[in-house]
Amino acid sequence: MANLVMFCILAVVIIASALMCVMTTRIMRAATFMLFVLLGVAGLYFLLDYTYLGAAQIAVYAGGVTMIFVFAIQLVSKRTLQGLIEHVKLSRAIWGGLLSLIGCAVVILVLLKNKFMYVAMATPDEEIPMKKIGMALVGADKYQYILPFEFISLFLLACIIGGLVIARKEENE
Repeated sequence: MANLVMFCILAVVIIASALMCVMTTRIMRAATFMLFVLLGVAGLYFLLDYTYLGAAQIAVYAGGVTMIFVFAIQLVSKRTLQGLIEHVKLSRAIWGGLLSLIGCAVVILVLLKNKFMYVAMATPDEEIPMKKIGMALVGADKYQYILPFEFISLFLLACIIGGLVIARKEENE
């Protein structure tokens, strides 16, 4: 019963923070709400007794949000950080909402077509050991995730370099 209550609390925090992260126009508030989302996900890992994944979630992703704070302060002008410049047009909000609904519909159709929900809701026959999960995350064989992880790290490095180039151009002007 206590696990269910904690799950409900964490779910509300995650959903509310995610919505606020998407809906706010201020970059520092968005980064703060994203931090709450990531901490809530870490709480779910701790609730499932995956302490290693929870600690990794806090160390890697919450630490990454701290870096977003640093880059937001360095790359964005003071007026934008204070929210004095950015205005959202109604047409952009309508298009964004429409595209979001289309994306949600596609995800739901794919989940229903592949019967993923039925497989995910079934109780497993045995508990999966942490060593098997770790090998799936850092292994290089089929259905293991080290290659996508490396691609993502290279993509993030390219984003950092691109942000520095944009900041350098603004300095020169």
